[in-house]
Amino acid sequence: MIELKACLAGEAAVMLYLQQRPGPECLHTLHVFCQQLRDRYADAITETQPSYHSLLVQLNPALLDPLEFIAGLPKTLTPVRHQAISTGRLIELPVCYGDELDGGPLDLVEVSAFTGLTVPQVKALHQSQRYLVYAIGFAPGFAYLGQLPQPLRMPRRATPRAQVPKGAVAIAEQQTAVYPAVSPGGWNLLGLCPVPLFQPQRAGQDEAMPFSHGDEVRFYAISQQEFFALGGPRDWVLK
Repeated sequence: MIELKACLAGEAAVMLYLQQRPGPECLHTLHVFCQQLRDRYADAITETQPSYHSLLVQLNPALLDPLEFIAGLPKTLTPVRHQAISTGRLIELPVCYGDELDGGPLDLVEVSAFTGLTVPQVKALHQSQRYLVYAIGFAPGFAYLGQLPQPLRMPRRATPRAQVPKGAVAIAEQQTAVYPAVSPGGWNLLGLCPVPLFQPQRAGQDEAMPFSHGDEVRFYAISQQEFFALGGPRDWVLK
């Protein structure tokens, strides 16, 4: 059994913590519990924001008092094995890796040197598996995806970049991600993805982002010509 901790997170919100190490089984348990809460309380829950081993629940206080909500929670949860259920969709994202881009290899050479892998091996390993969406944050559409194959794991850059290109596909520690917009960043860049990951004109709709918590993401390689054909920018800049 997994111990469940709860605390107030404002006048109309409750933060729940699973006392379990973050990982696939924790994510699946959290996903199932989140759906159970939504089914039980219906309109009294206005929003849920799951993460690695926590769940923020926004409530309508006119329908359900947060303290009453906490009092009705179980003390423990039954773990859900990773293989027991399918939590979401499979999202396939194209990547034009740095050695295919006219602007240069991005951080592929550094990743190759740190890991001891060849550049083709780095690319192949990055595409070799499905990644779970553990959390969405930092910026709208920025999904923390895990877990990287062990040979690919490396720390963040010692000095973050002031400007990472939109669509940059990156790795750091046990995770990989795609930057949805131009922003500062300290992850190691492998390539660029032409698919928009956050469309503000669709905010409030499921289509604003291609994925949600519990979905899986798989990357596949494309050429620079395919990158441009899919809408990738020709004037991307790395600073």
